[in-house]
Amino acid sequence: MLTYFVLAPIVIAVFLYLFSSNKTSRIIAIVLQAIFTGFAIYLLLQARQGDIITYVGNFEGLLGVVLRADQMSAAFVLLTAVLFLVVAIYSLHEENSKLFWLLMFIWEGLLIGIFLSRDFFNVFVLAEVATVVVAILIMYDRGKRSMFDGLVFLMANTVGIQFYLFGIGYVYMLTGVLDMDAAAGLLALHDRSALILPYVLMMTAISFKAAVIPLYSWLPKVQGMPRAPSAVAALLSGLHVKSAIYLFIRFQDVFAPIATTEFFLVIGLITAVVGLVMAISQTDIKLMLAYSSTAQVGFIIAGLSIGDAYSHAGSLYHMINHALYKVSLFMIAGVFEAMYGTRDMRQINGVFKKDKFIGAATVLAILGITGAPLFNSNVSKYFMMSGADWVVNSVMILINLGTILVAIRFAAMLFGTPNPGYVGKKTDKSSDVAIYVLVIMCFIGGIFGEQLMDFLFNVQFQMTLSGFIEKILILAASWIVGLLLYKFVFHSENAKAVFKRIRTIDLNFRGICLSIGLFFSALLVFVGFLS
Repeated sequence: MLTYFVLAPIVIAVFLYLFSSNKTSRIIAIVLQAIFTGFAIYLLLQARQGDIITYVGNFEGLLGVVLRADQMSAAFVLLTAVLFLVVAIYSLHEENSKLFWLLMFIWEGLLIGIFLSRDFFNVFVLAEVATVVVAILIMYDRGKRSMFDGLVFLMANTVGIQFYLFGIGYVYMLTGVLDMDAAAGLLALHDRSALILPYVLMMTAISFKAAVIPLYSWLPKVQGMPRAPSAVAALLSGLHVKSAIYLFIRFQDVFAPIATTEFFLVIGLITAVVGLVMAISQTDIKLMLAYSSTAQVGFIIAGLSIGDAYSHAGSLYHMINHALYKVSLFMIAGVFEAMYGTRDMRQINGVFKKDKFIGAATVLAILGITGAPLFNSNVSKYFMMSGADWVVNSVMILINLGTILVAIRFAAMLFGTPNPGYVGKKTDKSSDVAIYVLVIMCFIGGIFGEQLMDFLFNVQFQMTLSGFIEKILILAASWIVGLLLYKFVFHSENAKAVFKRIRTIDLNFRGICLSIGLFFSALLVFVGFLS
């Protein structure tokens, strides 16, 4: 019964709400989450044999709500279970209220529901409730800044989801059904012109949720709050945004007769470049990671839009990989903030001298994010770039150079001498365990990358020796260029002045709404007149 996969985290949430003041109850909840993760592995094994379908309420056919687990959705259910397990371990000793734990596990159930649902309206309800849950988590400390950013997040998402709701209405008018699979078959019978408006409406909403250019500003805004919990920021970047990319894949299939790849290929590449420029310019460690996540979202969208089986498979695997190393980096950023009492990277130095254990974990996470050999993103980036032509491939190499620059800025905090203001707060063992679980998974994902791609997504692709060597040489050259740029360009007064101006770029609520309208108009023009 797939319903249990949605309800089980909510049961854990209620348990923690009643007993979270007792640390033993948190440990019990972590054990229950570990058992749930085991069932998620079992679900993936079963989905490899064929789709699993549950009709909620025993209303079969198109009358009821359908939950369906194919191999892709089961893989993301497993990813969700793993990440919430790790985050729960990371947060074990933090002084969080019972409301925090309640909302965290309800969030997990909602995300799993999105991955399993095949009903347009059900996805709308789950996404809206998840938005409210995240908004409350953003406003968790009740500070003025948190309350303001939480309300901006809530209102902006409310505006964005209206496009999706109007799209649902249009699809229902054309087909008379809300089931995605049934709608896909019926939409294929309609004239292309009739599909333009619902496609553009729904893809505008999904693009907003995925935080692509120019709809990206809400993501760094909420992750960069002064008192944003590291666990919330990590899950927003590593998992919540992935649910939107997952829906992007599903809806491209639903609207196959009209779905455009050229538009989203360009948007994805632009998003990646702009995100990296914004990331490199930051001095706040979490803002840098947030903008870097925007860049990786663009990278994945571009990979999915190339139209090649290798790139598509690599993009799916990169969604998993990015979730693992980005959540680990946000956790590490939380540790740095606790150790130094600041998120300003200019004030964080000498981590290796103070905590070699967390310093080593940082090195492993950095190797993962840059696509170093033997690490997970090396495999995913290999396949993503293998299917691209030389123009797109060149832009992707440039994007990876930007990722390397972000990694170098992050790694710079490991060296030097700690500033006099060093707080020296030691990390909890549970936090260290959570971080190392993820960075070890990044390593395993590189060693057994081809096998894991087959296990997760049923794709049998192999890396060639010549292609692997070529990618290693490109990566080595990119590292050399990145180090030279960091040493001779980034510390110049002109560069600092440019970065300072870039850091001031931000959109208020009115600007966010305007960007949604502009994106909708651009996609409508492209689909209606240019594609």
